[in-house]
Amino acid sequence: MNTSPEHERLLRLATRASLVVASILIVAKGIAWWLSGSVSLLAGLTDSALDGVASFLNLLAVHYALQPADDDHRYGHGKAEALSGIAQSLFIGASAMLIAYQAIDRILHPTPLGAPGLGIAVMVLSIALTVALLVLQHKVIRETGSTAIRADSLHYRSDLLLNASILVALILALFGWQQLDAYFGLAIAVYILWSSIQIARETVSVLMDEELPADISLNMLELARGVPGVLGAHDLRTRISGNHWFIQLHLELPGHLTLTVAHALCDRVADAIEDEYPKAEVLVHADPREVVMKTAGV
Repeated sequence: MNTSPEHERLLRLATRASLVVASILIVAKGIAWWLSGSVSLLAGLTDSALDGVASFLNLLAVHYALQPADDDHRYGHGKAEALSGIAQSLFIGASAMLIAYQAIDRILHPTPLGAPGLGIAVMVLSIALTVALLVLQHKVIRETGSTAIRADSLHYRSDLLLNASILVALILALFGWQQLDAYFGLAIAVYILWSSIQIARETVSVLMDEELPADISLNMLELARGVPGVLGAHDLRTRISGNHWFIQLHLELPGHLTLTVAHALCDRVADAIEDEYPKAEVLVHADPREVVMKTAGV
């Protein structure tokens, strides 16, 4: 099954937009941190720098995942997206540890902040760009179900909280509460680390061929059983690769049917499921009802 041209366009747009946003924020936060010395801003700069690396890897992963199936990869290259998610998780976890180290050092060795006004302006810009990117990513995830974009969106949602926290810390510093900057940085580090664990859990489930949610699987079985001529359906198996769902199931059909009629029923079941779930590619195996009953000891 090939990805539609519109899905390809959306995936490429989302990955490029993510890289552009990360690049702009790296420059802006770098200048603001250099002039202010804020630990919170350093946290934001470190996170944006790693975001840039992760977004670049994500761009490469999505480009590879969109390659059509070939002789060596008959199920396509979709799991490259999950590998990108693992890389993002590692980068985000590393940034959290670095931020925590810098925050603890600043708590033990307080240093006054400089140019908090510039930092505030940069964080307002960061929040605006991050919100715009999240809106685009939400649209792409809704249309494609991409694992890589979902992982990217998860850490940009954490970035939104990060940027808002930094903004609050800088505003408090402007009013004389400068020591709170380091504590905000430490709290942000803990949250980023938790986000990295969430990303890792989701991508590992894809790499380990975790089943689709039970309600979707049950609905697929009901769709199969609802096709006229089908006596039953069982042994449904599902897995995800990129934005594709691979589905296998067995149908129970009358044993007297000709091969042509049985094949037509299998196609109708596959079409019923794929119409309801466009990301699905369905493989159907036909079992004579008599054989199923005998195997079950009935």
